[in-house]
Amino acid sequence: MQDPKWRTAMQNEIDALELNHTWTLEPLPSHKKAIGSKWVYKIKYNADGSIERYKARLVIMGNRQIEGVDFQETFAPTIKMVNVRTLLTIATAKNWDVHQMDAHNAFLHGDLQE
Repeated sequence: MQDPKWRTAMQNEIDALELNHTWTLEPLPSHKKAIGSKWVYKIKYNADGSIERYKARLVIMGNRQIEGVDFQETFAPTIKMVNVRTLLTIATAKNWDVHQMDAHNAFLHGDLQE
């Protein structure tokens, strides 16, 4: 955590979380215990092997939650590979341009400017 590269990566993550209003501070009920969090670090590389950026993510240790007590349902949007293949097949048949994008931070209800 003393390395300026990782400190910048962590600050970028905190800034993105605050910019997207990811959370609100709420008082913890007296009968509840706060869920912990931890930092996950990853170095992203360019195709030539050079370092593109240092990436830090703050993740909640949700494995300590109990279904029905701490939450009622889960939702994780995903895509199946058959859907990706179908989209690429249609794009090829119609001669559409397809672009790949890497968003630094993406949120389910966030507005992306990229």
